[in-house]
Amino acid sequence: MKTLKLLSLFILITVICSCKSPTKNTTPVIGFVDAFEDASIAPARTGFVDALKKNGFSEDQKNIKIEYRNAENSIPTLTQIVNYFVSQKVDLIATCPTLSSITALQKTKTIPVFVMVSPTAKLMNLQGADGKGPSNLFGVVEDLNYIDTSFSSIPKFIKPKASKLVVGMIYNESEPQSVDAKQRIESLANKLNITLIALPLNSSADAQLVTQSLLGNNIDAFFANPDNSVFTSFETILKNCDQKKVPIFTSEAGLVQRGAVAAFGADIYQWGYQAGEQAAQFLKNHSTAGLQSEMVKIRKRVYNVAAANKYHITVPSNFTAIK
Repeated sequence: MKTLKLLSLFILITVICSCKSPTKNTTPVIGFVDAFEDASIAPARTGFVDALKKNGFSEDQKNIKIEYRNAENSIPTLTQIVNYFVSQKVDLIATCPTLSSITALQKTKTIPVFVMVSPTAKLMNLQGADGKGPSNLFGVVEDLNYIDTSFSSIPKFIKPKASKLVVGMIYNESEPQSVDAKQRIESLANKLNITLIALPLNSSADAQLVTQSLLGNNIDAFFANPDNSVFTSFETILKNCDQKKVPIFTSEAGLVQRGAVAAFGADIYQWGYQAGEQAAQFLKNHSTAGLQSEMVKIRKRVYNVAAANKYHITVPSNFTAIK
């Protein structure tokens, strides 16, 4: 009789527990994906997280959870990471740089994607026939206008060895924005009476061979095009250029920190911060209403003191020494 009562009590407790709804985790989850490890783009993630914290969202306060993944320059790994975030139905995806943004926007049409260190939808070949980008594209993008200023500044820093300035560059044939940048620079070089020698580099493994081939053309300067191959192989490019005494100019402030002479381009930390502010607005309102991708706001003219001194370059007064 006693056993029967205990059994009845156990069944009753089981029924009551089963009737309760499971506790739902309401903490928003952010999936953050970097395509590769790189000192130039790393400040974007820091800026993104700082903007969230400034707006009251942090893992310390336990009101958001950030799932961070780095693809380590592997496209299959990048695809797996994005597929995982999509399968987990994260609240938003943050991407840096271009390859991460393209992959995320190709894999989901519903989860908001907040991009940074990435070009416009048109330059990512994600613009539809209606001229619009994906409806879930948010964050901060850049067009190619700033490259004009960056490239045009080179004659202000150096004089040609011969009668005409010769500038070399590397571009990635598999990245739409890199090809577009190369074509834009070709047109600009013609207007500025600069000879441009451009060679394709589709893998950082070929960086030394391609850079040495480029340097064999007796170039006056190297222009570091903003693409993933240049980012990941920059130290190899820099080493070879230094050996041939060829200064590097760029449109990326992060590459100036790593040894390029000068740049006019976006502050990468502020780029991430600007994207983080948008993401914070989404988290506050639980809606993307009123949000859209926007252009990067803060650009700077910066130079590397050590690199300028190495090449005895006098820097224009409107450039600031990078810290």
